[in-house]
Amino acid sequence: MNDSAFVKCAQIVLRVGLGTAFLSASADRFGLWGPNGAPGVSWGDWSHFMVYASKLNWFTPAPLVPIAAGIATAAEVVFGIALLTGIYLRWAALGSAALLGIFFIAMAGASGIKAPLDYSVLSGLGGAFLLAALNPPPEAKLNQ
Repeated sequence: MNDSAFVKCAQIVLRVGLGTAFLSASADRFGLWGPNGAPGVSWGDWSHFMVYASKLNWFTPAPLVPIAAGIATAAEVVFGIALLTGIYLRWAALGSAALLGIFFIAMAGASGIKAPLDYSVLSGLGGAFLLAALNPPPEAKLNQ
């Protein structure tokens, strides 16, 4: 496999990995992986997810936590679909990196540094930045 094919393959794996991780986490919040308490299910419904979101958003006034959780979930769905389909790939990758950066800070603040490290949030953040770097904006391609 030449370098170009290797990079293309790596990008596809990275896009699928990040995109499905976002969509899987969002699906869990709506019970699509099963009910709360089922094996492998983190939340199983929105109300259990809100308990977790309240913990992560310790710095947010309580009335705003549902809004923050909704925005994060919507962003995960949008970025997940964009990464899988390749639509606005650079922007989806940059948005994913920003979202994962926020998750990293929130998780570290709420649960300590071990939590985001155990969930590979920093790895995902680095992968999202790399994906953005490998997909320059169209105007940059014109100037090459």
